[in-house]
Amino acid sequence: MDIVLRAGIAFLFVFFLTRVIGRRELGSMEPFDLILLIVLGDLVQQGITQSDYSVTGLFLAVSTMALLTVFFSYLSFKFPRLRPVLDGEPIVIVRDGEPIWSNLKRERLTVEEVMAEARRQQIASLDDIKWAVLETSGQISFISSK
Repeated sequence: MDIVLRAGIAFLFVFFLTRVIGRRELGSMEPFDLILLIVLGDLVQQGITQSDYSVTGLFLAVSTMALLTVFFSYLSFKFPRLRPVLDGEPIVIVRDGEPIWSNLKRERLTVEEVMAEARRQQIASLDDIKWAVLETSGQISFISSK
């Protein structure tokens, strides 16, 4: 039971941490970020299982994480009012060629980063963008004005 409790606490901590870190960072991982993610996974594992290397401990920890993932998904599906908290919401960062500075600042994005992503999608300037939306996945979607 101790492993189940620690796994539940670790799940909630990691869930909270991913919301605090923000979409931009999760959507554009650098090599250092990947290494940090692996180290974080190892630290979480050590906190959950401590010195329990049994197969039973493994099943309990993984099952708890999986059940909590399904439970949060079900809550998001069943209760639409919880979706913004659990899944996040898309954020408009450019409207009619004009950056929305408050949203860019909140997501720690620069106009240069938005334009770099726009160029990857064959959009040459801000004036060509009707809408740019930072999706919950961290990706930027563009709707061209042309």
